[in-house]
Amino acid sequence: MLAAVARLPAGPGVYRFRDVGGRVLYVGRAVDLRRRVSSYWSDLRDRAHLAPMVARIARVEAVACDSEHEAAWLERNLLARRLAPWNRTPGGAEVPVYIRLDPGAAAPGLRVVHEQDLVPGLPWFGPYLGGRKVRCAVSALHRVRPLAYAADRLRGVERDMARALGVAPADRERLVTAVTAVLAREPAAAAAVRAELIARRDAAAHGLAFELAATLQAEIEALDWVVSEQKAALPAPDDFDVHGWAGGVLVGFEMRAGRLDAWRVRECSAPAAAARLAATPPAWTAFAHRNAELAARLRS
Repeated sequence: MLAAVARLPAGPGVYRFRDVGGRVLYVGRAVDLRRRVSSYWSDLRDRAHLAPMVARIARVEAVACDSEHEAAWLERNLLARRLAPWNRTPGGAEVPVYIRLDPGAAAPGLRVVHEQDLVPGLPWFGPYLGGRKVRCAVSALHRVRPLAYAADRLRGVERDMARALGVAPADRERLVTAVTAVLAREPAAAAAVRAELIARRDAAAHGLAFELAATLQAEIEALDWVVSEQKAALPAPDDFDVHGWAGGVLVGFEMRAGRLDAWRVRECSAPAAAARLAATPPAWTAFAHRNAELAARLRS
């Protein structure tokens, strides 16, 4: 078992344990798959209740994800569809939220909302997991791209702050474009905001303003969460299947109503897999093939 664990990548993903009969025992997610999964065979500490489960593990399976956010969504979707016996809660703890953009003159800005609060005609981005983390990301964007201060009418302190920041209503369109580019995951736009947050964090630390530096670090991490690649929960309620094949192993995923919520692994010949591979959307080919290679390594 530990030989298979050593073949796991040191990156984000979702893992599951099966018993000798093939039954799924547990589904979890990790920032570092290899380190997290190997921890089950060391001191379990506050997870001592899992010791009976560990004794029953006969096989480890894993999906290598492109971000921690993607891993969080995939774990949530899998558990929402079917709760494994050693998992305690279906769907995870984070709440799905969206970011709504209001470009209007009266109250421009970004707002974290639930699905029912999306307004027809106003741009929105998401879904994301974790309201607190997403609000922190919005704070980061507001700090660096202060759209809210580009309103036509500001009062008191807000007007003084806009003046101090050098922001006026004439900047509103530019700021709307800037925050839209970040939330659309345009690499240059996201990198520019991240670099400015890092510079402010480092300046705060150098000036011994450690509380501000910690706040800025949290905002950097939250921004990374929001702009990282995430395919397990789509804005549109799409239905399609994704397959990858390598070394005699076929890996399949189901996207249903915009959620990647089923994952299967089985032995399969190349000719038998061909039709499924041809039907896989091109944008998913690399993800599927990478995880088929991982599945084959874990079975070897």
